[in-house]
Order: sequence, then structure tokens, then C-alpha cells
Amino acid sequence: MNTQQQAVTQQGLDKTKVLDLILRTLAVVALLFIFLVGVKTLGSSFKLLGGGFAKGLLNVTANPILGLCSGMFATVLFQSSSVTTSIIVGLVASGSLPLGGAIPMVMGANLGTSVTNSLVSLGYLKNQAHFRNAFAAATVHDLFNILTVAVMLPLELMTGVLEKSASALATLLYGSGSAMSYSSPIKAAIKPVAKGVKTLITDVAGFEGVLAGSVMVLTSAGLIIFALSFIVKIMKKVVESNKGEIIDNLLSKNGYFAVIFGSMLTIAVQSSSITTSLLVPMAGAGVIGLKTILPITIGANIGTTATALLAALTGNVAGLGIALVHFLFNISGMLLWYVHPTLREVPIKLCEKLADRTLKNRAHGVAYIGIVFFALPLSLTFIL
Repeated sequence: MNTQQQAVTQQGLDKTKVLDLILRTLAVVALLFIFLVGVKTLGSSFKLLGGGFAKGLLNVTANPILGLCSGMFATVLFQSSSVTTSIIVGLVASGSLPLGGAIPMVMGANLGTSVTNSLVSLGYLKNQAHFRNAFAAATVHDLFNILTVAVMLPLELMTGVLEKSASALATLLYGSGSAMSYSSPIKAAIKPVAKGVKTLITDVAGFEGVLAGSVMVLTSAGLIIFALSFIVKIMKKVVESNKGEIIDNLLSKNGYFAVIFGSMLTIAVQSSSITTSLLVPMAGAGVIGLKTILPITIGANIGTTATALLAALTGNVAGLGIALVHFLFNISGMLLWYVHPTLREVPIKLCEKLADRTLKNRAHGVAYIGIVFFALPLSLTFIL
């Protein structure tokens, strides 16, 4: 093949890449629209379910431990904290769920999302050489979130610091709920479509009352899960094709750059689980260490709050408040366990000890995942 033919071939490849990028961008925009329609429809659907449903939710949120477990277990089932927090935003925005009662649920969602990378690490069970590093890398996300909840949940129950801070910030950014002068173009675009979904269920299909509300809940949840799932799939392919280059660039930077990197990557793929799970095989191969994984994980936690903030665009000041709680909670985690060099070592040392114990007896690792992410939240849900 001569130089001219190579140039033509390269030009064709470049055009294909550009076209692929354009199509992916349009697909993501369309999916984001579907996602926002789902969030808006979800808020409307709870009004059809009546006071009994709201009372049931209030009973759940009256116990913070039960709220924590419900948020955690929901995220384990959905395999996405973005789905869980988006649903919580819809509930709070519709008035079905109080802001204070939703805060433990958001913390639980943070805990539940870290199960994915732990499950990925179990793929190394038979690999003596790589298992220890892979498992330690996976549990960075788990133990960092557990430590943050262990500090922030009691502090929130005693002082209400997250609720007060988020409410004040939401009012400042959004205006008071009773006197909003800003007319969101996003809400204007979403509202007629969401209303059309409601009309289709209530008028065309003929559903009424609680049944109509239940169908709308399922429909809106389906739209949210569908949209986020396909956004994740589209963006995952883009990231995986360039992950070697991304990590090489990352390793030459400092820890705070890694936090920003983790945030931006997670915003791009709309999943902290993907960000942290991509690190597990790299850690297993010895390409990346725990001191680099920790700030990327912190960044992933911060980045995943973008979905709830996006969902809040279709709601009101209360919905924005709970989305900001999610953001402030993860910022608090960084301030607690990363800024000070000594405290930074705590989650890393715990991960190393757990990995060493699991290396001696693989059943410990399986038991850890089974108890923390499944047995404990399930049992507490039924007991409390």
C-alpha cells in the first residue's frame, strides 16, 4: 500500500471515528432526556398512590438505620447508586419523602454501590499472584464509604449538619420553594412528555387510583434504569478503549488531580462502579497501587452525585436539597479520610489487612461481601 492509499485509508478511519462520536453523543443526549422524563413521571406517580404510601415511607424513614439499609439494599439490587439517588430525588421533590428521612437512604446508596467492584475482585479467587492486590483495590471503595457513614450518620442525627447546609445552599441556588422566578427550559421541555406518559396510563389505558400510581412508578423506574443502563454501556466502551493511556497520564499527576480525574470519569460514564471496577484488574496486575486508587475512588464518589443533581433539575428546592446532601456527604468523606496524611492511611491499612486475611482463607472474602452487602441490610430490614 503506497503513501496515498494509506492517507485515504486513514482519512476514512478518521471520518468513521468522528461519525461514531457524533452518534454516541446524540444517543447520550436522547437517553438523558428519557432519564429526566422518568424522574419527572416518578414524582407525579406518588401523588396517585395516596396517603397510605406516603405514611409507609414515613414509617421507613423514621428509623435511620432502616433508611440506611433500604438505600443500601436498593442499590445492591439496581447495581447503581445513580438509579437509587435519582428515585430518592423524585420522592423528595414530590413531597412523598422528607428531606431528613432521605439522608440515611442516600448514605446507604453510597454503601451499596461499592459491591460491584468487590464482586469483580472475586474473579481473581484462583489467581494466587494477583488476588491479594485485586481484593485490596476493590475494598478501598467499600471501607472508605463505611468509614464515612460511621462518622457522618451519627453526626447528622445529632446536629443535622448535612440537611441544614444542603437546604441553605439549595435555597440560595434555586430560590425559595414558594417564590421561584427562574423558569427552567429543561423543565419546560420535560413537562409535556411526562404529562403525556401520565395521560397514556390514566386516560388511554384506563388505570385509576393506586393501580395507576403503581403502573406509573414501574414505568418511570423502567425509563430511569433503561436510560442510565444504556448511557453506561455507551460510555464504558469509550473509556475502556482508552484506559491504558488514561492511567498512564494519571500516574504522573498528584493525588488531588486523581480526585478530579475520578470525578470527571464517573460523570462521563454515569457510574462510580465502572470507574472503580476498571481499577481492580489494573491493581491485580500491579499497574496501580492503593495510594493512587484511593483518590480516584473519592473522585468517583463525588462524580456520581452529578446524576442526582441532574435529576433535581426537573424538581424543586427540596429535590435539589437531597441531591446536594449526596454531594456534601461525599465531599465530607474526602475531608475526613484524605486531606490529612495520617487519616489517609486508615482505609488503606484496613483494606490491606482484610486482603491479607482473605488471601489466607478465601472464604473470608466471600463471607465479607455476603454479610456486609446482603445478609446485614436484609436482616436489619426485617428486624427493625
